[in-house]
Amino acid sequence: MQLLRFGPAGKEKPGVAIDGQHFDVSPLGEDYDEKFFGTGGLERLKGFVERNKSSLDKVPAGARLGSPIARPSKIVCIGLNYADHAKESGAKIPEEPILFMKSTTSLVGPNDEVMIPKNSVKTDWEVELAVIIGAKASYVSEADAMKHVAGYCLHNDVSEREFQLERGGTWDKGKGCDTFAPLGPYVVTPDEIKDINNVRLWLSVNGKMMQDGSTSDLIFKVPFLISYLSQFMTLLPGDVISTGTPKGVGLGFNPPIYLKPGDVMELGIDGMGVSKQKVVAWRA
Repeated sequence: MQLLRFGPAGKEKPGVAIDGQHFDVSPLGEDYDEKFFGTGGLERLKGFVERNKSSLDKVPAGARLGSPIARPSKIVCIGLNYADHAKESGAKIPEEPILFMKSTTSLVGPNDEVMIPKNSVKTDWEVELAVIIGAKASYVSEADAMKHVAGYCLHNDVSEREFQLERGGTWDKGKGCDTFAPLGPYVVTPDEIKDINNVRLWLSVNGKMMQDGSTSDLIFKVPFLISYLSQFMTLLPGDVISTGTPKGVGLGFNPPIYLKPGDVMELGIDGMGVSKQKVVAWRA
């Protein structure tokens, strides 16, 4: 299945994509949140769609798509998880995963605008595969890790490099600004993806391809990451794990290239859809 949410920000309704068309499943009476994923919601949704497929209302043409999941308890990200990205960043390949958090207030829809923060001159892009947790995970083994996956999603880990790298402390400062986590358009269930360790992901800026990589190059694979993270924190249904970005970020160019108002980012992952964000100046 392909899950989506549509409607005005803060008032999204749940939907599904079937054969490229979007359908409203709000009569199910559930949103795509921790309770939904943690209590067998995917099976209930599947049954609901099968029973009502011929009578589902289509999502209105032009409707805004929101984040395909409601606000999660946390967005956990993995840094420098592609060797070529570590190299372009001037960093050594990590011996263990590098962890940081994005604030849940950074979450926006796949085609929403991205705002450059106040006093920012180094806002950057990062296409990433995100994993959506489907069952509570605490101290799980790598062998059992995939049992805790609800699906996968496209994520742009927008980053402010000065805040992240030059202002002291953790990376979180440059990662959790408002609008810095465009997610979607869909949560795609695992049965839709033939091999999660071999899918293409890409990103362009103003029509120029900047990133073009594959999850086959991940240093730490999805099962390992779930198991590893669960040793340090409980992962709850609906939580997001963003797995890292391939080479081609703005920081890696000489001289670096950073986003400015009017720029347009377009990105995608095979089987998970495409998103597009216009960059705008900060506004209240």
